[in-house]
Amino acid sequence: YTEAWDADKKSIHVMPDTPDILLAKANAANVSNKLYIQAWEETKKKGYDMRADAIPIKTAKASRDIASDYKYKETHEKEKGHYIGCPSAKEDPKLAWAARAMALQNDRLYKKAYNDSKTQIHIPVDALSVQAAKECQNLVSDVDYRQYLHQWTCLPDQNDVIHARQAYDLQSDNVYKSDLEWLRGIGWLTEGSVDVVKAKKAQELLNDRLYRTRPEQLKFTSITDSPDVVLAKTNAMQLSDV
Repeated sequence: YTEAWDADKKSIHVMPDTPDILLAKANAANVSNKLYIQAWEETKKKGYDMRADAIPIKTAKASRDIASDYKYKETHEKEKGHYIGCPSAKEDPKLAWAARAMALQNDRLYKKAYNDSKTQIHIPVDALSVQAAKECQNLVSDVDYRQYLHQWTCLPDQNDVIHARQAYDLQSDNVYKSDLEWLRGIGWLTEGSVDVVKAKKAQELLNDRLYRTRPEQLKFTSITDSPDVVLAKTNAMQLSDV
């Protein structure tokens, strides 16, 4: 009874165009690594043809030359020491101009001609400026201005010596300042001086007794017909027993 059923279970027939089968095949193709690199593998088998004048090759070479430090400095290294149109460095206008500017800026070379000409000065002895300088030197010369007298001695009791001593005493700083030393420490204040008057005025301004006058010190009398006085009299008459 079950033999036909068991045999039927072993034989499964699935239609190849069902949606599930088509979806499974599409998914298998998407995740297949073999199909993913199949085109690349076939291209490798065919080989490639890369010409030397191709645009990618030229671009790569240009990038390499730009990035290369040796190629970048190759032209500069070749031009070192070569001057177009000048057989030597001295005949180059730019180098000659630089050397001239450096020579002008050099202080030693700038003052060389002046230092050489300083020692080569020839002035006639009878020149007018020389004669004037000599006369001016004689006028301001301290040696010719001071003529020292001869050394001599005198007696201490001579009139000239006594008179000279009195003159020296009068001119002496100690004698001149003796009156000042005697007056030092003695106070002196005039009655009508500016400081005294200013102090009195300040004292009057600050005097509280003159600034504030008490009422009991003022002499006054009350008015007889003022409202307060009339009211007081009326009240006294009303309250009087008489």
